[in-house]
Amino acid sequence: MGSVGEGELPKKYKAVVYDEPGKVSTKVVELDMPEPGPGEVLINLTHSGVCHSDLGVMTNRWAGLPHPTSPGQVGGHEGVGKIVKMGPGTESSAVKVGDRVGIKWISAICGSCPACLSGHDGVCFNQKVSGYYTPGTFQQYVLGPASYVTPIPESLASDMAAPMLCAGVTVYSALRKSNAQSGDWVVLMGAGGGLGHLATQIASRGMGMRVIGIDAGSKKDIAMDCGAEHFIDHTQGNAEEEVKRITGGLGAQAVLVLTAANAAYGMAMTLLKFGGTLVCVGLPEGELKPIATAYPQMLVAKAQKIVGVAVGDRREAIETLQLAERGVVKTHFRTAKMEDLTKIFEEMDEGKLKGRVVLDLS
Repeated sequence: MGSVGEGELPKKYKAVVYDEPGKVSTKVVELDMPEPGPGEVLINLTHSGVCHSDLGVMTNRWAGLPHPTSPGQVGGHEGVGKIVKMGPGTESSAVKVGDRVGIKWISAICGSCPACLSGHDGVCFNQKVSGYYTPGTFQQYVLGPASYVTPIPESLASDMAAPMLCAGVTVYSALRKSNAQSGDWVVLMGAGGGLGHLATQIASRGMGMRVIGIDAGSKKDIAMDCGAEHFIDHTQGNAEEEVKRITGGLGAQAVLVLTAANAAYGMAMTLLKFGGTLVCVGLPEGELKPIATAYPQMLVAKAQKIVGVAVGDRREAIETLQLAERGVVKTHFRTAKMEDLTKIFEEMDEGKLKGRVVLDLS
């Protein structure tokens, strides 16, 4: 079944590719319009968030990835747009032509592996990752499975929605898996970054937690604006002493590492109280290093836990968008053009970005 005005779709469209993987470099190119296959929809994207994970994929700095990124890879995994064409066999799907939908980091799942069958679709064994061997969202048109695209609430603007599809859902999932309750102290490492400023809002305004933000001093204003009760500049002073002082000597119920720094992980365990949970989110680049202060003796003595959180599942994505629709969480972002992407990644690489950048793909 085709869409209304399907004949009006252009033959070519614009995309941004990683032209020299291994370097911070992107290039705007023209690609041929794809045709949706069985079970697929064609989406005309208007916006895409830019995530630190894209930088890791483009530069091949993630030791955990199985293959180096191919030249010509279209990156991006926080895309929002309208469905313009339905592939065969999608007649009874929950989405239709004209619906606004989102593409996430996991762009498709198999639905039948042990992870999918147990509700852990965010770690599907046969997942397709948007922007890594699957064409991503730094382009004007993209294909997605009718069954796995995320519906966007009507009153939520597309540019506001885009960062919720990775940054938002990831930190929402991380906060839920931290087991911290309302009234508990949580430490957010990287509180002023793309993930951190969203986590600060969701924790303080959505879940009633008490937030201690840790980041470079230049991020203090955004962290405090987003609801942090206290801010610690990790380049000045002693974070462990400060957290202990704020929490009456106990430490925090949960520490979320939302930055890609081994040093943050090395400090994280020292900030936790008894029975507390360290949530690993940010993925450091370069060689794999263990968490420096995760001593079995201390974990046992203090009954502490360490959990890893990939992107949330599809239900959590919907719940995160509902938080945004209600105004509980708002992305602090600036909009940029496709041509600016290399410059954005350079800023990100230097740690200068506050909040998020969203590409306007029109």
